[in-house]
Amino acid sequence: MTPTAKQVLAAFSQAKHLRTRPERRFDQAMRYAMPDRDSFFSADTEDIDDVFDETAIVATQEFASRLQSGITPNFSRWVSLKAGMDIPEEDRETVNSELQKVTEVVFDVLNNSNFATESYESYLDLSVTLGCLEIDQGTAVDPVRFTAVPMSQLWINNGPYDRIDQFFRRREYSWDQFSVKYKDHTFPADDVQKFKESEKPYDFIEATMRDWSKPNEEIYHRVILCKQAGDNIVYKREYRGVGSCPMIAFRWSKEAGSVWCRGPLLNAFPAIKACNLVVQMVLENAQMSIAGMYNIDDDGTINADTIELVPGTIIPRTPGTRGLEPVQAAGNFRVSELILNEMRTNIKRAMYNDMLGNPNRTPMSATEVAERMADLSRQIGSAFGRLMFEMIIPTIQRVIYIMKELGMIELPTVNGKEISVTATSPLAQAQNQQDIQGVDRLVEWVAARFGPQLANIFIKGEDASAYVADKLQVPKDLVRTKEEMQAAIKQFAEMQQGGGQEAPPEDPMAAEGAPVV
Repeated sequence: MTPTAKQVLAAFSQAKHLRTRPERRFDQAMRYAMPDRDSFFSADTEDIDDVFDETAIVATQEFASRLQSGITPNFSRWVSLKAGMDIPEEDRETVNSELQKVTEVVFDVLNNSNFATESYESYLDLSVTLGCLEIDQGTAVDPVRFTAVPMSQLWINNGPYDRIDQFFRRREYSWDQFSVKYKDHTFPADDVQKFKESEKPYDFIEATMRDWSKPNEEIYHRVILCKQAGDNIVYKREYRGVGSCPMIAFRWSKEAGSVWCRGPLLNAFPAIKACNLVVQMVLENAQMSIAGMYNIDDDGTINADTIELVPGTIIPRTPGTRGLEPVQAAGNFRVSELILNEMRTNIKRAMYNDMLGNPNRTPMSATEVAERMADLSRQIGSAFGRLMFEMIIPTIQRVIYIMKELGMIELPTVNGKEISVTATSPLAQAQNQQDIQGVDRLVEWVAARFGPQLANIFIKGEDASAYVADKLQVPKDLVRTKEEMQAAIKQFAEMQQGGGQEAPPEDPMAAEGAPVV
């Protein structure tokens, strides 16, 4: 059943309480790393005049860019749809071929949407705590619309199975904005004219909550409350099915039982504050070194209030007096270089920005770059698994759900059984590269120890080639099926026999001395 206004306000109050404790730390981290983002405590952006070091700002931007290029790269397919375990083995090859075409259609829509820009903004918030995307149905021209939800406007809560299934967002809308986004609203007729004539926008609470009355079915309710309308419901809608929820929140890492989480930026926060303080002290010391401090004998001949320390200034003094003398500043700030270098390195390491080394040194080989990227994949392995579960799969499910609603594709419900979603992003491919290297090492070891003849007998060349093609995400259209391979072998045999040569064996990879793939 659709929750009442009283139930929504009670759930919203609990969600606000859960964010009270960590939001001060989140606000401080954003102040140093993203000073232009909205504050958690006011709608005004923080002043950046007291931010003296840009390391955290640049590192956060690079973290979001690296995450986007590694998990959801622009203008490329970062997941593939494949037949699940409920599909019979003999039908999987045909189903996979059809699903590959569906994948191309889905990513054609994604690449022509605003997903790239909005996901990047959500990755910035992910560096602090969590990212959130609102995915709405659009028109035939613009089927899917993405909106990055800023953390300052979002409150969340877990459901009975420790998954986020309650979202609350505080918004301000003018009448034109509200009437366009929520056309089927139930705003009181007496208040509509007041809303239209209001010079200030109205305050709304957008609540998206899961209905657990039917645990085996995904049902979400979106309820909009308006403060100026007495906190009454002015819009409600029900969403049913996997992928129907318009809100997707994803976390980097969290403690067991908690709702909010810690992003990598919070791990580097002590070093960020230390860098900012040291740079501030260095700048203050530099100011004193440039302008200087001076002593003067108070003999009545020099007015200290009118002295201007600019080039070419002539300051008279009485003979026999010491006049104006500079004061040597105390302390040696050369040690600050050591502190800053160490702290900045720690910040970059915490934000995964130092994986390719120093560009001013000898360039690394391609093998070393590949190993460093594989090491990056291992370092963020746990976070990548969470992002796969909370962001990648729900996003694809939501896009497919919208495209089915618009009649753009015909596809059964994506539930992990009929169809499985497999990540094919660069970071996901790092594990596939290790699997391929394992096959290569096995073939090389057998050939080196026992000769290439045994390698051809021991390794199933046909199956090994198909395995490597699948790991490299080679399109199915470029790889022959077993039936096509048998037909090619038969045709090759007929050509050889027609030329008076001996026909090859049924398995060409079993021929003695044949190259191993």
